[in-house]
Amino acid sequence: QVQLVESGGGLVQAGGSLRLSCAASGRTFSTYAMGWFRQTPGKEREFVAARSWSGRSTYYADSVKGRFTISRDNFKNTVYLQMNSLKPEDTAVYYCALQYSNYYTDPRQYDYWGQGTQVTVSS
Repeated sequence: QVQLVESGGGLVQAGGSLRLSCAASGRTFSTYAMGWFRQTPGKEREFVAARSWSGRSTYYADSVKGRFTISRDNFKNTVYLQMNSLKPEDTAVYYCALQYSNYYTDPRQYDYWGQGTQVTVSS
């Protein structure tokens, strides 16, 4: 079993920055991919970003390209999401997730999920 613990959410003004962190613990395998998703009321969970163990495969939603950066510290089993130039439409609950497959944008392929952290961007 794997547990994911997220931190870093909060309230910021438009144009500001936040850095989300998600630490994995428990019986993790040596190699796994991690991703970020977000969800707002009335909408299904949407893909934000993902990164493979090696970093050779990275994916971003079109809405966040150039503003968000996903990174990993494999030694710490932690994934980060650096969010810059935040917009009100980025407001959502952000979830980190872990998987062992190669389908990074599909939430159904992820095996473990964090509890979610609220990000609110004021206009």
